[in-house]
Amino acid sequence: MQDWARELGFSQIGVSGVDLSSCEDGLLQWLAQGFHGQMQYMQAHGLKRARPAELVPGTVSVITARMDYLPSATPQDWQAVEWARLQRPQEAIVSVYARGRDYHKVLRNRLQKLAERIAQEVGPLGHRAFTDSAPVMEAELARRSGQGWRGKHTLVLSRDAGSMFFLGEIYVDLALPETAPVTAHCGSCSSCMDACPTGAIVAPYRVDARRCISYLTIEHDGAIPLELRPLMANRIYGCDDCQLACPWNKFAQRSPLPDFDVRGGMVGSSLVQLFGWDEATFLRCTEGSPIRRIGHERWLRNIAVALGNALRAEPPADARAALRQALQARATHDSALLREHVQWALAQAADE
Repeated sequence: MQDWARELGFSQIGVSGVDLSSCEDGLLQWLAQGFHGQMQYMQAHGLKRARPAELVPGTVSVITARMDYLPSATPQDWQAVEWARLQRPQEAIVSVYARGRDYHKVLRNRLQKLAERIAQEVGPLGHRAFTDSAPVMEAELARRSGQGWRGKHTLVLSRDAGSMFFLGEIYVDLALPETAPVTAHCGSCSSCMDACPTGAIVAPYRVDARRCISYLTIEHDGAIPLELRPLMANRIYGCDDCQLACPWNKFAQRSPLPDFDVRGGMVGSSLVQLFGWDEATFLRCTEGSPIRRIGHERWLRNIAVALGNALRAEPPADARAALRQALQARATHDSALLREHVQWALAQAADE
């Protein structure tokens, strides 16, 4: 099965059982504290996340899969390269995972092919494939099946691949031998917690999504809290800081798939350039990308915050004028949400 998986671009597969009852109390506590923010589907699904056989009746095993996503051309010192982007406030930062094709499509298609290949070998197979698309405890299933251990940022870490990979699952009605979990190797390291710009990692292994820049720029559909806007800097979609700070990511692997190669506009583009995209341009440039799911209004909202932060950085006069001009062009936009963020951004100039 590992060979079939590698042929499809997966780095590793494992097998977990379906008894996740030991996770139920922790899940309920996390929800009770409101750490899921606006992600109401988390509340709505409740304990179904921890009960695979309720989500897909008949499930007795879960096949887990890991797929590396660093683009093939990623330099050896990629973490330093990414950190340096924060020193260029007028450059837009898009999370590494979102610079290529939408991973949901890539993984789901390949998981389905893997399931079909298994069915050819064993006969009729009841199955359903998931990748970040249903109430599934992906990280916990990955941990239990030996894909890695949970880091203090709650992501799965591998000694061989860091955390720069996607996870997917196939729920099957076939009893399979479970693969053993691996030991944890974070020790006393708190690099991820120390690096989080907004303090979203409120305790080891506990994240308050409401403070997480990935959540704010992708899942959150309202006004971004005023106190968090300056902390977002020039990050307009997602945030990689906890992963950039992790020592294990020096072992992160490049993807063999062209799907995750960087698309035009997603690296090195100026905030002013991207803020100028009308909706048609946004839809065209994000076709097949995970970014499209946030829509044009949220895209502009995120960039408006970054433009305000760029103004606060006191750029040279010509750059300052360009930033202000870009913002003023959207000052009377139809969206009240965007207008408010634009006004906030303009007020960040030193002379305001």
